[in-house]
Amino acid sequence: MAQLAGTVLWGAIRHPRGYWADLREQMYTLLKRCWLPMVISTTAMGFGAAGLAPGTMMALLGIPERLGAFDLMASLREFAPWINAMVVAGVVGTSMTADLGSRRIRDELDAMRVLGIDVIRILVLPRILAVTLMTGLLDLFALTFGVFGGFLASVAVFGASPGAYFGSFFANATVIDLWGSVVKSLFFGLIIGVVCCYKGLRAQGGPMGVGRAVNQAVVISFAAIWIINSLFISIVLGLNPDMQTVR
Repeated sequence: MAQLAGTVLWGAIRHPRGYWADLREQMYTLLKRCWLPMVISTTAMGFGAAGLAPGTMMALLGIPERLGAFDLMASLREFAPWINAMVVAGVVGTSMTADLGSRRIRDELDAMRVLGIDVIRILVLPRILAVTLMTGLLDLFALTFGVFGGFLASVAVFGASPGAYFGSFFANATVIDLWGSVVKSLFFGLIIGVVCCYKGLRAQGGPMGVGRAVNQAVVISFAAIWIINSLFISIVLGLNPDMQTVR
């Protein structure tokens, strides 16, 4: 998988022409398939896990507006990029693995190689770049709707003042929070693209083999995302200890 990632990135940098049309098509397809599930999932998670659950305790203490600071840590740093990556892996990652796996078992990839066509550049490179870039872009929308869900819980359910909620939110928000979330999502997208394309290219055993490849791709992607998320947030907080202080 690491070798595939290196080949794709080196090919994209060394010969940055000829794949932009396919890249735009793949990005549009990803956006079309993922935006609605992502919006629903991040809003629901922001309203429930990052809103109602901690908001109940804060309301008992008489500080429901402090939910803004909690939503920053919960949605911006954790829930929004994580759910965004889960949606991309579940919706688009599985589709990529199934498509490449089907081509593999029908010997289409071997036929393309016989004709002198670079399978990696034509089929894999646009998919991996599209998933990487769009996962980072969709993270901005995921952050917005995740915070919106927490805002609904704080203001509509617990009666907090909108001004106090956003005051608490922006008192703790930093540029590092935003860029860290986007960069982390880019890594998530790269992992999803590489893992799913790799499993699709190596599918074997007929239609059942394609199904196994899809299942393995999703499981490996989820596990890798959780590991990278843990390492990334630990590094960011370790390098910026002031981010751990709630104001």
